[in-house]
Amino acid sequence: MDKFDQAIIAALKQDARQSVSAISQRVNLSRSAVSERIKKLEQTGVIRGYQVLLSESQKDGVSAYFEIQHQCPRAQDIIHVFHAIPEVVTCHGITGEMDILMYVQADSMKRLHEIREYIDTKTDIVRIKTHVVMSEWINNQVN
Repeated sequence: MDKFDQAIIAALKQDARQSVSAISQRVNLSRSAVSERIKKLEQTGVIRGYQVLLSESQKDGVSAYFEIQHQCPRAQDIIHVFHAIPEVVTCHGITGEMDILMYVQADSMKRLHEIREYIDTKTDIVRIKTHVVMSEWINNQVN
């Protein structure tokens, strides 16, 4: 990937729906060159797809963050528990009192409770704090 490919990707991250003409003006290449580069980036898997990201208020179900403290020597020793939960979106090792920050999207509050109870049954889990997402005001995440 050269600087033009990187500039095209940056433009698409900002607005994947913008025209090839707009991108070509931004990166100083012809429309046909930009089209070919986008096509190549898609074919090689650099660009895996395009998606619609809904605000929390428009999503079905419920989402939450779980702060989890465990007593395993390594976090990797407990991660298999979270792989078994299809609703887990992200799972991060964090610093501080808690060890793991996990983001979950569930169909219902009942299912969210079931997930929490499942995690709580694991003997290596010391503590869980649940933070249910009520609103989303900013999401600059680009996948």
